[in-house]
Amino acid sequence: MFIEQPPWFYRVLFPGVTWRIPTKRKCVYLTFDDGPIPEVTPWVLDILDKYGVKATFFCVGDNVRKYPDTYQMVIERGHQVGNHTFNHIQGLRFWTKNYLANIEKAASYIQSNLFRPPHGHMRFPQVLALRKHFRIIMWDVVTRDYNPHMNPDDVFHVVQKYTRNGSIIVFHDSLKAEKNMREAMPRSIEWLLEQGYEFKTL
Repeated sequence: MFIEQPPWFYRVLFPGVTWRIPTKRKCVYLTFDDGPIPEVTPWVLDILDKYGVKATFFCVGDNVRKYPDTYQMVIERGHQVGNHTFNHIQGLRFWTKNYLANIEKAASYIQSNLFRPPHGHMRFPQVLALRKHFRIIMWDVVTRDYNPHMNPDDVFHVVQKYTRNGSIIVFHDSLKAEKNMREAMPRSIEWLLEQGYEFKTL
């Protein structure tokens, strides 16, 4: 559970960061990390169109640089975008100055006030600095679709078990997650719709 749905004591380590949007309404926020890439992202967009769902894509700046047409597809299909650093780097491994410079580089390609740190790892000074310019979005449910030891059923069951009103759910439009995500993500959308959930963007 610690990974799939971070507990309260972990969340309090990051003040001013959004993990979930508490609400009495049955709504969720579907998000995708690590794209855009031409091998996966267009397929994700087609699935979202099929179900009439809008999502938020936290994009890696270097992928946007390499695949601007794929990134533009995300925008044109009416989805929200956010900054996921330029090189998908972890804040704990970098001095704050260098980490912020990498995010700023990504921001030159991604026009958004939303930011999600790769792996959810940041130093406290990084959190304080980023809060001045970004709305930092974490998650309430991470599907672990990237995990090679999980299968699509496992990923789907994570969504079933942990989703609640206002959950921010994370999938990945990446090659590493593709095998699990291609099956589990449509099943998850169908199940969430059956349960009466509405999809919103951040």
